[in-house]
Amino acid sequence: MSMRMSVRLNLPREVDSVPAVRRLLRCALTILRVDRQAGADLEIALTEACANVVHHATGANNFEVHLDVAQDRCSIDVVDDGAGFDLTEASDTSPSSDSERGRGLFLIRALGENVRMQSSARTGSLIHFEKSFA
Repeated sequence: MSMRMSVRLNLPREVDSVPAVRRLLRCALTILRVDRQAGADLEIALTEACANVVHHATGANNFEVHLDVAQDRCSIDVVDDGAGFDLTEASDTSPSSDSERGRGLFLIRALGENVRMQSSARTGSLIHFEKSFA
């Protein structure tokens, strides 16, 4: 019988929300005894996704994080109803050093699996990524 944890968080769009989400993920990964390195990659990707919302989701007061953590895999969604972002910038293979936003999305693509990003000015943004654990 494998354990699974599913958490939906509704957070204020402010800097303090980022470490809070990260700590929650770390607790879940620890409880499920997930490999430290795989967990660390996920923490970085989650931090970048949340930081992206906090810094760029203009017009959104809150954002949501959905964590679905099992012993063999984890799936994460970060959702906001802000102004959206430019996905062409996000798909750059090597972000320019002055583009902090591009770097964050680049890291998520590098560290996550099945990465999906959607964004529009009307509906806001969704960043989805997963990670399988050995």
